[in-house]
Amino acid sequence: MHVQIILFDGFDLLDAIAPYEVFTAAAMYAKEEVTVKLVSAEGERMVTSGVNQLKLRASEKLVTQSGGIILVPGASGSVDANDPDAIPVKLQRATETELSDLLTEAFHNPDILLSTVCGGSLILAMIGLLEGRYAVSHHMGMDLLSTTGANAIHARVVDDGDLITGGGVTSGLDLALYLVERELGPRIAHAVEQLFEYERRGTIWRAEGNAPNESQKEDSLEAPILESSNQINELIDFQGVWDTTISTPIGKLSVLLHLSAENGRIVGTARQGKELVTLDNPVLEGNTLKWTMKVTKPMHLTLKFTVTVDGNEMHGVAKAGMLPSSKLSGHRIS
Repeated sequence: MHVQIILFDGFDLLDAIAPYEVFTAAAMYAKEEVTVKLVSAEGERMVTSGVNQLKLRASEKLVTQSGGIILVPGASGSVDANDPDAIPVKLQRATETELSDLLTEAFHNPDILLSTVCGGSLILAMIGLLEGRYAVSHHMGMDLLSTTGANAIHARVVDDGDLITGGGVTSGLDLALYLVERELGPRIAHAVEQLFEYERRGTIWRAEGNAPNESQKEDSLEAPILESSNQINELIDFQGVWDTTISTPIGKLSVLLHLSAENGRIVGTARQGKELVTLDNPVLEGNTLKWTMKVTKPMHLTLKFTVTVDGNEMHGVAKAGMLPSSKLSGHRIS
């Protein structure tokens, strides 16, 4: 069994070290060879963690061509959404390195079992790898995980086949023990538990067995029909082509909005570069227009927009989970 634990600038120490300890202990009990390495996208280097800037050495570059387990930790830092050094910003910075391409390669390698601890799942989600997949993250990042198109599951550890994700920081112990059980068997996992005097917590969630009864029906996502002429008249203020700028914590995006009314419904599209997407569920509430929209830049997200219009000027915000709100401003060009 070959395990690679990824280090990136700002990583959380416990996310990486707890699994490292578990896998190393398992190697003492296993008859087969077990190797555990700390790696980075750049190769051998000292990597600064998000905990008091403590550094660990990555011994080599992440390898994605062979098989084994790859584990992605989360980040440590400020939880203030407006802090430029907040955890989501650190995670996004990690996706802007070669790590993004390497994880994509690993994700599509059938011989690799990809795993994450805490916010590590958000790194995969931000580069568009978790859409439609079952996963968990730290409880403060679950809303953000959902906005990327993942099926966010509130569980200690989620097993989605070739993807295993753990929840909070200490879930690294539980996730690693489960991986040891999966790969080396329950007796070796139990031996490690005895050595550490720690018993794995929680039920491993899988998309198997009987589903629990749903207590609430899903809300309809169908766009509302405008019922009164007053609403139609209000909508006219929004119709047209809008040249807008969305100011995010990691840069500005230029987006061209097309808004109109068809058969009493609000419809619209947004163009960012060569990418054209449809506005989902646009609804007019008084003088405020709201909609959701999937974007792939600067990361894969579903953003919730709230905007108002004053003449030919548009202002508003876009929000996605725990990420800081992004400001939208623009003007009508036709």
